[in-house]
Amino acid sequence: MESATRPDWDQVLVDIADYVLNTEVRSELAYETARNCLIDTLGCGLEALEYPACAKLLGPIVQGTMVPNGAKVPGTQFQLDPVQAAFNIGTMIRWLDFNDTWLAAEWGHPSDNLGGILAVADWLSRNAVAMGKKPLTMRDVLTGMIKAHEIQGCIALENSFNKVGLDHVVLVKVASTAVVAQMLGLSREEILNAISLAWVDGQSLRTYRHAPNTGSRKSWAAGDATSRAVRLALIAKTGEMGYPSVLSARTWGFYDVLFKGHPFRFQRPSAQWGSYVMENVLFKISYPAEFHAQTAVEAAMTIHAALKKDGKSADDIRKITIRTHEACIRIIDKKGPLDNPADRDHCIQYMVAVPLLYGHLTAADYEDEVAADPRIDALREKIVCVEDPAFTADYHDPHKRSIANALTVELNSGEVLPEVVVEYPIGHARRRAEGIPLLEAKFRTNLARRFPPRQQQMILDISLDQAKLEAMPVHEYVDLYVI
Repeated sequence: MESATRPDWDQVLVDIADYVLNTEVRSELAYETARNCLIDTLGCGLEALEYPACAKLLGPIVQGTMVPNGAKVPGTQFQLDPVQAAFNIGTMIRWLDFNDTWLAAEWGHPSDNLGGILAVADWLSRNAVAMGKKPLTMRDVLTGMIKAHEIQGCIALENSFNKVGLDHVVLVKVASTAVVAQMLGLSREEILNAISLAWVDGQSLRTYRHAPNTGSRKSWAAGDATSRAVRLALIAKTGEMGYPSVLSARTWGFYDVLFKGHPFRFQRPSAQWGSYVMENVLFKISYPAEFHAQTAVEAAMTIHAALKKDGKSADDIRKITIRTHEACIRIIDKKGPLDNPADRDHCIQYMVAVPLLYGHLTAADYEDEVAADPRIDALREKIVCVEDPAFTADYHDPHKRSIANALTVELNSGEVLPEVVVEYPIGHARRRAEGIPLLEAKFRTNLARRFPPRQQQMILDISLDQAKLEAMPVHEYVDLYVI
């Protein structure tokens, strides 16, 4: 018979709560990277607003609802309660699969947490000012981002949720809950309650990311997760109880029900949690492609240029072999029909075929109009993926974390072109000096999609200056993005 004695808190919950409460982030590199992450993430959201499939999901739950001192949604005129604002912001920034990435045993996009963090910080700031108190500053937002990245990323290093069929957004929910709970001023006990509620919550299945069910929910799943985190933190703020052994309880806990009975493992123990993940996060700079394919797209662009220089084209290709890593094959190696943009941006054959044919890969290239080109599917049929165990090992190596792909092209003439190998994508920490100017250019392009020149410049003047940005009240910064 099981004892009804209330157990101690699971150590994982304690580690997360103590980290958000007690760790002071001192790394200048982390704050600089967080600023770049902020502008890139918001820029991705602005681009997504151009897509009706995304825009139709935004706004209040009940049309016409007005929330005094509510959180504003960048690039729109919406002012919402913090839960719905988190959904709006989280959905925007994830829609095009163009924001940052973290790859390990589990992968995901830690900047998805910005949906909850920015919404709550903006809401708290506006209400503080209304009551004559000091608002939060953007440094508070950057700190929240750094800590959410660390929680999500450190759990992901050794624990694969996708292998048990769960979507990685469970980690967005957990990380956002912890950080938002701290921002809301919850006590240690209340933060523990909130984190336990996130784990005990129903978790999303990955089926919407895989054939035959691939669909657009993958583009709003993170918005749903980060908004749910805000809701759970607010519930915990009322004094609602938590569940101390939510992970480890026999039969009924997360480990036994959803993780095949295995407890979480940690490559980096909680005593080492600081700002490692933010400092090493991967930016998607050049291509809105699932990250396991980023280097393959870079290689395809190189091959396209070489073919063009020699007076050839994709029509001259007989076969393409992609030497790759195991995660790439498991997630995005696809044959058969691709029914929608969500299907196409998770197919490495599609993401290689388009740049080989056109010399570019943009978000618009996943839409039906482009996909109707019969040459794309014809070229997809000529592409074969093979695993290189060395690439897989380097993918998991904490000192490398490469995302390597190598393309070999055989022409109809029988000629085999030299293999093009790209180990680290341009958004990798090893290529920061090369990547950041391009990231800033991407941000400028995305600002121009939504705002007139004067407003663009106002945003740039603050966003590209670390000291100015950190000192600015959150609500004043968000107001720069209101149309």
